[in-house]
Amino acid sequence: MPVKTSKAFLTVLGVPEKPQISGFSSPVMEGDLMQLTCKTSGSKPAADIRWFKNDKEIKDVKYLKEEDANRKTFTVSSTLDFRVDRNDDGVKVICRVDHESLNSTPQVAMQVLEIHYTPSVKIIPSTPFPQEGQPLVLTCESKGKPLPEPVLWTKDGGELPDPDRMVVSGRELNIIFLNKTDNGTYRCEATNTIGQSSAEYVLIVHDVPNTLLSTTIIPSLTTATVTTSVSISATTTTSATTSSRRDPNALAGQTGPDHALIGGIVAVVVFVTLCSIFLLGRYLARHKGTYLTNEAKGAEDAPDADTAIINAEGSQVNAEEKKEYFI
Repeated sequence: MPVKTSKAFLTVLGVPEKPQISGFSSPVMEGDLMQLTCKTSGSKPAADIRWFKNDKEIKDVKYLKEEDANRKTFTVSSTLDFRVDRNDDGVKVICRVDHESLNSTPQVAMQVLEIHYTPSVKIIPSTPFPQEGQPLVLTCESKGKPLPEPVLWTKDGGELPDPDRMVVSGRELNIIFLNKTDNGTYRCEATNTIGQSSAEYVLIVHDVPNTLLSTTIIPSLTTATVTTSVSISATTTTSATTSSRRDPNALAGQTGPDHALIGGIVAVVVFVTLCSIFLLGRYLARHKGTYLTNEAKGAEDAPDADTAIINAEGSQVNAEEKKEYFI
């Protein structure tokens, strides 16, 4: 005495059961509407259900709470609706149950999606600029589920024209040696149980670029004619050697004469010829003179031939001084 009393309020938590996901039937076709339901029972108070798709939470869901028959616990369900596409194949959809009785370890249920879809096809060339004489590999990259069957290669709507040069290996088309007849539209078709898809590649074979090296010739005006000719011969030999060392594929790809090279050679020949004429003219001008025989000097006014011989500077009297020049 006196009597003292106190009160305590006891709350018993109902631990939710492990959630279950229903509504999934494998496989699902691309474009179909999928409805998944996550359900858990025995929670008190009612548990909270959250949806995640590849760790990204989905907010647009339906939530339903029902009281169990014992009128003490609750059954909670949540429904997720979405339309699937090929990007959803292999995606993990997670239903997570949060409740205060679970502390920091929520209960989860997971469903991996399996989506079937038609193939997607893309052609990848081994080089973006195919040239004549080079090899080319076209790869048909196809994705689909189920995996597409072996692809079919065609050219311009028909079969490949040259099986010896055009070899199909799996998903690759190998053209061993390109030429102009290979120009056209190449088509790759891939098929699975869902459908068929194709891609096209327009092949344009380009000419091999001209890789001739430019040669600069600087003639010397002080060089004699014979030396200039030897220089021309040496230059020609160098050009021939350069041509012989070029890639044989580059020579095979030329379809006509190189007009620039021919014009350059003609210009060099004309220039060297003019220089030779100029040098020869200078040489002759330096040795040019007037030459007369000594027999005619002093005989212009002689009355007869004997007197002319005696008076001439080339007579025997002046024989020691007589000189004759012959050209």
